[in-house]
This record gives sequence, structure tokens and C-alpha cells, in this order.
Amino acid sequence: MWFILPINIAAEGLHTAIPLFVIHLGGGISEVSIMIAIHYGAAALGSIVWGKVLDRYHAKKAVLLSSFSVILLCCVWLYFVNDIEPIFAISPIAGFFLTARGQVTQMLVMETSKNNEWGRLFARTSILSTFGSLGAMLIGAVWSLYFDSRQYFMICALSTGIALAISSQITKSNFHIERHTIAHSVYGIQHIFSHFRMHHHFVFPKIPNIHDYKHIISILKGKVSHEIGFLFLANLLFYFGSNIYFTALTPFFKSLHLSDSTVFTLYLIQTCMMAAIFFVAPKLISRVGEEKSTMVAYIPRILGVLIAGFLISLFSGYALLAFAMLSMCLMVVGFSIFTTANSVLLFKTIPKGFEGTYLGVNSSMVGMGVFAGALTAGVITVHWNYMATFVASSVILVGSIVLFRFYSHHRLSEKAMS
Repeated sequence: MWFILPINIAAEGLHTAIPLFVIHLGGGISEVSIMIAIHYGAAALGSIVWGKVLDRYHAKKAVLLSSFSVILLCCVWLYFVNDIEPIFAISPIAGFFLTARGQVTQMLVMETSKNNEWGRLFARTSILSTFGSLGAMLIGAVWSLYFDSRQYFMICALSTGIALAISSQITKSNFHIERHTIAHSVYGIQHIFSHFRMHHHFVFPKIPNIHDYKHIISILKGKVSHEIGFLFLANLLFYFGSNIYFTALTPFFKSLHLSDSTVFTLYLIQTCMMAAIFFVAPKLISRVGEEKSTMVAYIPRILGVLIAGFLISLFSGYALLAFAMLSMCLMVVGFSIFTTANSVLLFKTIPKGFEGTYLGVNSSMVGMGVFAGALTAGVITVHWNYMATFVASSVILVGSIVLFRFYSHHRLSEKAMS
């Protein structure tokens, strides 16, 4: 599974460099928000398609080779692009094919180890992913001092080529496991939500139908059939508010005349914080519990958004960079604690026998939140300003808190009755 390291260098590089490149070509928050929205929309579709392909054919090596080949072509294509328009095609293509590696990684872990070893191996894959992210940001920070974002895409192409070569060495397994098995493992669910990039959170072991949303629909009608409906809605608003912030962040930094190298450096520091909190979050959750940890996670999340909205633009020089770093680090601290605790809550709350279905429902909520957040960031910023965008993000996150409190209240009531 060493392909994880180089492909994550390429993937993280693309996620950071494409918005910078759009701005370099004369685009703004409007173009960036649409590009990010369609990227995540294609990623959600890709998660469904690759999952179906893997379940039916178990062709892990073929899926990796085909997806990495297309990503390599996307990187080369970006290098030769001179206008913004082709990026609206490249971004969703990359999003669609980038999701394949996560699905294959999950199946490789489950098919090549015993159940009691999944936790250790999933943790190892997360560490490899993190080192890939660190590598991408470090290379970008140094590379951008001498070249623009166009040349950086060749680094992404080289990394993808290395991943392609490594994945060609994967041998065929005689033992196959169905992808929905991951929904029955708390380690598997934690692995899904431990990733910072939200397209990893699109997992559809089973495709939900309208009946599977009954607990959400009943709440919208004023009735509560199961507390998990509140958790789904809380997650919807959490990802909605969060992606407003993340979509606006790079264009916001560029509006403050920060260089590409500085932007990469800020993301490098954020990734270092994410790597550190990766080891701390489980200890915090085991000490205070999942529900209290989730509530605590909202505090740095909302503070990070408000700092971006009210403080960063008031300063210049080192003070600006200090507040930018504080905002971004608070965001990943809140995100890591929330997603780790939330994954355990999902595992405990989902009724037995509905694991695959409700994990699909949750993924659809995540997808709608991420897609809406990207578009909303562009609309609000264009019509008002970045401050209004970050305020909207914080208000939506507060709404998520309210819904999570309803979830906690009904969960405690159910426990008391039983």
C-alpha cells in the first residue's frame, strides 16, 4: 500500500494548486467555488461507481491503474492549460477518479489482514496519507518560490507516475470481502472520517433510497422516529458550514496579496497540526466521551471561522500570518475531534442490520453539505464580501450545534427509557 504516499502528494497538490491556478488565470471566488462544487459532486458519484465496480469484479489493481492513469493525464493537461474553461472539465474528472484509491485501500486492508489487525493497518494508511499531504505542501511551498502553479502540476504528474508504478506490483488475492463489511467495523468508519479531505467521507456501501431517509423526513414533519435523524442533519450543517470556510479560504488569502508559496506554507502548518491532533483526539474522546468531545469540537471550529472573518484582514505582515495560522489550526483541531467522535457515534447509533444503508445516508448528507457549502461561499462573497461569507459559515455551524444537542437529548431519553 505504499502507493498511498505518492498519490496523496499528487492529490493534495491538486487540491491546493488548482484554486491558485484558477486565480492565476484571472478567476476569482465565483470560479473557484463552482470548480470545487463540481469536483466534490463528481467525487460523490465516483465513490458510488468505484464501489460497485469493486464489489462486482474485485479488480483492485485494474481500478488503481486506470484511475492513476487518468489523474496523470489530468496533471499533464493542467500544465498546458491557458484558460479557465478547461479546468471546469479537469476538476470533476480528477475528483471522480481520485476517490477510487480510498475504496481500494479499504478493501486491501480488510482482505490482507485479520479483523483484530484492522485498527493498526488503517492507522498506518492514515499516517502514510498524512506524510503525503505534508510532502505536497512542503514541495509546493519551496517550488512556488521559483515557479508558478502551472509547473507544480508536473510534480503532481511525477508523483502519480510513481504511484502508478507501485500499484502495478499489487498481486491478485484469492480472498474477497464485500465492501459493506467496513460499515461493521468501528476502525473502518474511523479511518473513513479521519481524512481531512472531505471526498474521503463519501462512502456508499449501499445506495440509499427515499425510504432510508425516513428518520430525517419525520423530523422535518415535526416528529422524531429515531435520534439518528438529528445526527444526520447535524452532520449536513457541519459540512455545509465548514466547506463555506474552506472554499473561500484560498481566494481570501490571494485577495490579501499573499504569494502562492505563503499559501502553501500556511497549509503545511495546518497539515502539521492535523498530524499532531491525529494522536491526541482519540485520547480526548476516550477520556470525556464521544458526545462531550463533539460539543467541544465546535468551539475551535467556530473560533477559527470568526478569526478569519473579523481579524485576519485587519492586519498585515506577520500579524496577518499569525492570525491566519491560528484560524487554520483551530479549524483542523475542531475537525479532527469532531470527525473522530462522530464516527464512533455513528457506529453506536446506527441500528443493527442497517449499517451499510445508513452510512450511505450519512454520506449523502455530507455530499449535499459540501456541495452547497462550495456554491454558497461563491454566492455570498460575490454579492457581499468575505466577512459575510465567514459569518454565514459560523451561523450554520451554530445550527449544527443545536441539532446535535437535540440528538444528545433524545439519545439520553432513549437510554433512560431502556
